[in-house]
Amino acid sequence: MARMPSIELVRDPLEILNSVFGYDAFRGDQAAIVEHVTGGGDAVVLMPTGGGKSLCYQIPALARPGVGVVVSPLIALMQDQVEALRSVGARAEFLNSTQDSAERSRVESALADGDVDLLYVAPERLALESTRRMLDAVHARHSLSVLAIDEAHCVAQWGHDFRPDYLTLGDLGERWPGVPRMALTATATEATHKELTGRLQLENAAHFVSSFDRPNIQYRIVPKAEPRKQLLDFLRAEHPGDAGIVYALSRASVEQTAAFLAGSGISALPYHAGLDARVRAKNQQRFLREDGIVMVATIAFGMGIDKPDVRFVAHIDLPKSVEGYYQETGRAGRDGLPATAWLAYGLQDVVQQRRMIDSSEGDAAHRRRLQANLDAMLALCETVGCRRSRLLAYFGQEGAEACGNCDTCILKPETWDGTVAAQKLLSTVVRLSRERGQRFGGGQIIDILRGKETPRTKQHGHENLATWGIGADLAEQQWRGVLRQLLAQNLIGVTEDGYGTLVLSPDSPSVLTGGRTVELRKDPERAVRSRSSARSAAPDLPADALPLFERLRQWRAGEAKEQGVPAYVVFNDSTLRELATSRPADLGALAGITGVGQAKLERYGDALLEVLASPE
Repeated sequence: MARMPSIELVRDPLEILNSVFGYDAFRGDQAAIVEHVTGGGDAVVLMPTGGGKSLCYQIPALARPGVGVVVSPLIALMQDQVEALRSVGARAEFLNSTQDSAERSRVESALADGDVDLLYVAPERLALESTRRMLDAVHARHSLSVLAIDEAHCVAQWGHDFRPDYLTLGDLGERWPGVPRMALTATATEATHKELTGRLQLENAAHFVSSFDRPNIQYRIVPKAEPRKQLLDFLRAEHPGDAGIVYALSRASVEQTAAFLAGSGISALPYHAGLDARVRAKNQQRFLREDGIVMVATIAFGMGIDKPDVRFVAHIDLPKSVEGYYQETGRAGRDGLPATAWLAYGLQDVVQQRRMIDSSEGDAAHRRRLQANLDAMLALCETVGCRRSRLLAYFGQEGAEACGNCDTCILKPETWDGTVAAQKLLSTVVRLSRERGQRFGGGQIIDILRGKETPRTKQHGHENLATWGIGADLAEQQWRGVLRQLLAQNLIGVTEDGYGTLVLSPDSPSVLTGGRTVELRKDPERAVRSRSSARSAAPDLPADALPLFERLRQWRAGEAKEQGVPAYVVFNDSTLRELATSRPADLGALAGITGVGQAKLERYGDALLEVLASPE
């Protein structure tokens, strides 16, 4: 592994952790990563969201002489990232396309004068030769301390967040030899891990792969019936007044869901690529800066969102891959407090995703890759075992024990032998396939099986089919569960005609002939409720501490509004919880609270003590 010659550090990493960031000790792999990079080594870091990834490059940048360069993909969030660093006393700046020439000149002058500790740049900016020449001059005069490539999975060409400009970053090791380079991501399968390592030319780097487990997140997947109503019930029952993200597949669904929630008294805002850029920016700023905002969005929203108090992430449509699902749900509970990942999943999701894959652009290999991603996601939805264990196994973390904090652990699903039901359904598909020119989806087939007369069944004389009424023993919702699971197991197919017509798959005959048993999952009849309290920002907080916690939140909101920064830049909920329970009475005791570094102690100490001493 390439390492720089021994250098004299500006500051000790542990001292920076204590006095700047207000933490007593490193967590997990942080200490090993910081030691390796501070010593000049390259690193590939795979660490879950909320695991303290940013400290792994911020501390080496502050400990080593020179300027740390951080590649961050989202221009809209750079200012918040920089403000968070400034709030702890670090000299941080950013360069991006939102700045005018005067502001860019100011930043470049500060860099030339050695007055910057960390510089955030977008990959598009760092791809420009003019930016690289400017940094050449900085390196020659003051040195570059570290080059950190955040959200490094964006370099993977078949990944869900691919960014072409990340492909230009691989040669920076040759341009600035001896500068330690880091690639960091919160999600990567073995294939993505290998691809990002190669494309960023980090084959000789040390690899640090943390557990992908987020034990504070409760994973729950419910059968989809009326998704918006189900979502509203979930929010009212378990997350009233909490900040959260709701993901939907289409722009229309985003706008309709946001309007529905807003009309039901929820502070909900839409976000998708089709909105005016100013509206998107305004909605994102409100989400980051105000308490209790629910953002309803497509997957265009979320990467890099550094809001620690997101108490839930909900999906009302099926994600396309486990990797995408993990990345999206990982935006909940970054502060380590209880959070919920809630997904409503149904038959139409499977039909729609299969149809999208069949009609997608790209070659057969690309479609097979999409199909494999969907199959893994469906397996997660239909599992009767621990969801967390299956999720971790997908990322190569085999052998995890049942977690006790997902819906399948809390209320273990029952299974049943659905072979006969599957044969009845497939037999109906066979008979309908003889009616040329006709297109029949799942609803029509279920009507036939249950012997339900409708204008369409009468029109086609379906009451004369041999399978008419042979499935009357199951309710409509049960049949929808059967059909959904047959689709998930590839025991039935969907045509590419855009109508979702059901057809036999290559594996269907083995079921029809009795050569294959079909085990199915019984959908739960009652919902699994979260263990967190209604006010989940303060779960398990003693009753006598709650009023003080709320006063501290109000004080923080006022400070954040006055400064024009997100509330978490002042203090996050974990720090406020500790303040509310320990009630420090002087600056010395206040300095011992997690998250209260020297700069924040000087800035907020007296005001905090006043809030803490105020009468109930």
